[in-house]
Order: sequence, then structure tokens, then C-alpha cells
Amino acid sequence: MDNWTLTGPKTLANRQQGELALTPEQVKVKVTHVLLSNFDALCYSGELPVAYPKTIGRYAVGIVTECGEKAFGIEKGARVFIKGTRPCGKCLHCKRGNPENCEHVQIAGIDFDGFLRDFVTCDYRRVAALPAEVDDINALCIEHVAMAENIYDQLNLPAGGKVAIIGGNATAFILAQVAMYHKLVPVVICDNAQAVEKFKHAGVYYAMLTDDDLYTNVAEATSGLNCDAAVYISCSRMNPDIASRVIGRDKTLVLEGMASLKFKLDSIPLFRHNTRVITVTDGYGYTESAINMILHGAIDLNAFGKQILTEFDPAPILEGMLSDLSHGTKMTIAKLIF
Repeated sequence: MDNWTLTGPKTLANRQQGELALTPEQVKVKVTHVLLSNFDALCYSGELPVAYPKTIGRYAVGIVTECGEKAFGIEKGARVFIKGTRPCGKCLHCKRGNPENCEHVQIAGIDFDGFLRDFVTCDYRRVAALPAEVDDINALCIEHVAMAENIYDQLNLPAGGKVAIIGGNATAFILAQVAMYHKLVPVVICDNAQAVEKFKHAGVYYAMLTDDDLYTNVAEATSGLNCDAAVYISCSRMNPDIASRVIGRDKTLVLEGMASLKFKLDSIPLFRHNTRVITVTDGYGYTESAINMILHGAIDLNAFGKQILTEFDPAPILEGMLSDLSHGTKMTIAKLIF
């Protein structure tokens, strides 16, 4: 049985997976599709620290093949999204029975084994049944939508608020759509002309390049008041100081790090403008909300190119992703069942 495991930076091996025991509160899932992502590429490269050995694959869907006797609400044969985050089980909130407030949320592929393998066993609460209307491919984007929902809640902006999004990849694209769904006005700032046109085609009226006219264009979009918040997409490789320069005083800057890269942020403008800085790395607690948004067509995922692989070696695929973390919008999907 397949089990793609990192044993060191850029050292990936397909190890045979042993038999998986099932506890009363667990389900066994046959993995059908895995989205190979920027996150996996950065784990592969060693830029994201991983406790080796670790199975890669953060985003996956599958079919339940077995259910423990105390696995409630999930039936054998159910098509499910396997949640890429889980509570640590060790912090005070978890021990008090409030895992939704976990202080050390664990992430697949770093903190526990990911899903690029034939079978997964997990607590039944760590899978979400998929409606028939949400297909497997769109379901692979659930956590991206969930993270965007998390960011929206953190921003706490009223309808009409303008939020700058610094970046032009798939994460930025989903975030802009979630912002519009909640009646916010995204102001997308990107360093790629093709990406800017793609945002405009998707209905993002304010999408602009990082050229000499950037701050003039932002001022025109905000009537000279600057944006009410900003989100910096860490994989964008753009200058993060742009984010602090396009928001006003007492505003919020979100550092998005679902697939984070190291960067330096000038702290002086943040102090001068009393900026609230927060980080968001996942969509923990927002899975059901994200499924509902996809179900009702709030997010257009058809704009992404799709490559579905039935025969693959993940290593060269992930190596190739490292060269285009900033603007990649193509979904590369490993199909594990035929």
C-alpha cells in the first residue's frame, strides 16, 4: 500500500503502509484524491520544519470503509473530506473538553502524518461528510475556503470595508471571493499582470500591479483613506511592507501563512500606526462553513486549472512547485483510486 513519506529535506520515499488498527471512536478512510500544494512543496524542501519521518499531503478526500462502534454520524461508504487540522489533546482547553479552543492546533504533514497514502484512520470528528453537490475536486479546496473564513472573522469589518490582499496565487483568489461574499471590497495588489487580469475577470474591480502608481491607485480606490485592513499572502514573495503602507491607523494586518515562507517586516510603520498584527495559518473550526459556501456556489473554483494524475512521483512535482509558489493557480491532484 502507498505511503509517501519524507525522511529528510527533499528525501521522499514510498514506504509500505502496515495494517491500521481501529479504535471505537475512529473511522478508516480509503483516500481517493490528494491535492499536492505549496504547503507540501515547502515541507518537501525543508523550509517548513518537519519531524521526520512524516507522510506528506495536507488536503484529501476519501471514502469511509470502516467505522468504530462509537463513531457517530458517519456511515460506511460515506464520501468525506479529511480535515488537515486537529486539536493537540494536551492543552488545558483540550483537557477540559473544549478542543474547539485548542491552543496548539496540529497540522497534517508537519505535526502528524498527512494523507498521501492508501488508508487513513482518525477520530470520526476529523472527517466531514460531503454533500453530493460538492465534488471531490472542489472539496480539496475546503480548508483554503475555511482559512479565508477565519481571516474574515479576524478582520471584523463591516460591509463595504476595503481589505488589501497582497498576493496573486490561489489562496489570494479564494480570499478575494470570500471577501466579496461577505460584502467587503477586496483591493488585490500583485506583481504579475496576468494574475491581475484574472482577478478582474473574476469580478475583483480593484486589482492592481505593484508599479510606480500603486499608492496613487490605492488612494483612488479608497477615496484617499487607505484600506481598512490588509492580508499579506506569505507565499507571494512580495515586499510585506506594502501591506503596512496601504492601511490606515488603528487597522489590522493579517499575515497569512497556510504555506509560509520566511520574510522580514519593518516594524516601525506598524508601531507608528498602532497596527494590530495577527497570523492565520489554517481553517480550524471553519470546515462546515466552508463546505456550505462551496455548496451554494459562493466560491468559483472553476477558474483554477486542474491536473489529475493517476501515475505520479510526488518529488519532481513538488520540486516544480517551488519555482512558482507566488502565482500558481493550477490544482495538481493525485488520484489514488480508480
